[in-house]
Amino acid sequence: MDKNITKHQNTFISEEEKTLNWEEIQNSFKKTFGTEIYNSWLQKISLVKEYNDYLILGVPTRFFRDWIVSRYLDKILEQVKSYKLSLNRIEFKIIEENKQNPEYLKIDELNKVTEIKDSILNYNRLNPNLNFDSFIKGKSNDIALSYSKKVCEHISRYNPLYICGGVGLGKTHLLNAIGLELQSQNNVMFISAERFMYHFIKSIKKNDMVNFKDFFRKSSVFIIDDIQFLSGKESLQEEFFHTFNSLMDKGSQIIISSDRAPMKLDRVQDRIKSRLSGGLVVDIDTPDIELKMKIIKKKIEEIQNQFKENINLSDEVIGYIANESKTNIRELIGVLNRVIAFSRVHNKDLTINECKNILKDVFNQIRVITVDKIQNVVSNYFNIALSEMLSQRRSRPLARPRQIAMYLAKKMTTRSLPEIGRRFANRDHTTVIHAVKTISRLSEQDDEMKKNISQIKILLLEH
Repeated sequence: MDKNITKHQNTFISEEEKTLNWEEIQNSFKKTFGTEIYNSWLQKISLVKEYNDYLILGVPTRFFRDWIVSRYLDKILEQVKSYKLSLNRIEFKIIEENKQNPEYLKIDELNKVTEIKDSILNYNRLNPNLNFDSFIKGKSNDIALSYSKKVCEHISRYNPLYICGGVGLGKTHLLNAIGLELQSQNNVMFISAERFMYHFIKSIKKNDMVNFKDFFRKSSVFIIDDIQFLSGKESLQEEFFHTFNSLMDKGSQIIISSDRAPMKLDRVQDRIKSRLSGGLVVDIDTPDIELKMKIIKKKIEEIQNQFKENINLSDEVIGYIANESKTNIRELIGVLNRVIAFSRVHNKDLTINECKNILKDVFNQIRVITVDKIQNVVSNYFNIALSEMLSQRRSRPLARPRQIAMYLAKKMTTRSLPEIGRRFANRDHTTVIHAVKTISRLSEQDDEMKKNISQIKILLLEH
């Protein structure tokens, strides 16, 4: 009986039954995704087989499949479900006869089309817009920009180059710009630590570590973004350590980014932190008002060129946006886009009072800060488990974040000292007092502590 049910569920729909009109669905793709995306990617999808609960679609190459799956699959499934509700998944088949497709040959010629290389192409392309010309220089990023350019002039002179700074300050932009500058004369590998981990795990499962090692160790310029994601993953750190050494031995240039300095990376092997510190470490700080105003004006110029329209924001409005945006460049651009959108809809130049009214929920919103939220943000910031931070262990890597969390709980909530102590595994209120005094003193004397407190406050106020 079970076999019959299974057979019934997966029986191919006959011509007598209602089948999908693929031409009609393709037309809907064109309307939903737009002509450019449709012509480049979706037009090449064919209907291979239709079952009661899923479809098999044909694509010309693995590259096409990976690109479509990573970017458009959810919307495609949603679209076809509107024609047939019983569909719950889509599978793709590579159509062998289309192997002579020019796109396939181009990818094959560049990368020999192994599974790892396909995926690297898919997820780690250099963005041509993130170049040195589009990077806005200011006091907070001047040193990082300067040495990023010098690396392009003298490979291996500063090796590794380690760029650190908070979220949304331009680290990835600089890494991308270096890759663009060097790619014509070098074999450039640009990847995030997260994708490096993904390929590592996949290669282990497929017993394909030989190809993994060969692929990642042959580059002459190796760029890896957000290295802090290696935290706590011992086997991955082991492989990264050997990859790093192999690249250094052959004279490859290594460029790395992180949200903190090498020696501040938690649960990362000391030998890795030592090697990361052995080159040149440069910092990107929070932008000042002058830089934020430059960024706003540059963004307005880009929008005007792209959409062929005039955007008139007074210096007073620009100054207000720059002054009130306290976190990072991404938030700054988001706020600007909101103001421009309002100006477009109402077809008028905004006054400063109108701008303040539009952004009052952004800049004046009272965010509820709780002890729980502080504990979670601090533990995530230092890459330690919340249970470890709240434990009775007194080692420095746990004690200092715990004290910071207590300090912020006292400064940013209305909880009493005994209440805060209870939220930290029933500690006495005198422990909280000691923590507040210690962090207050350190934040005045230690620039790194001051920076940590500032960045954690920003994270608390962002959400």
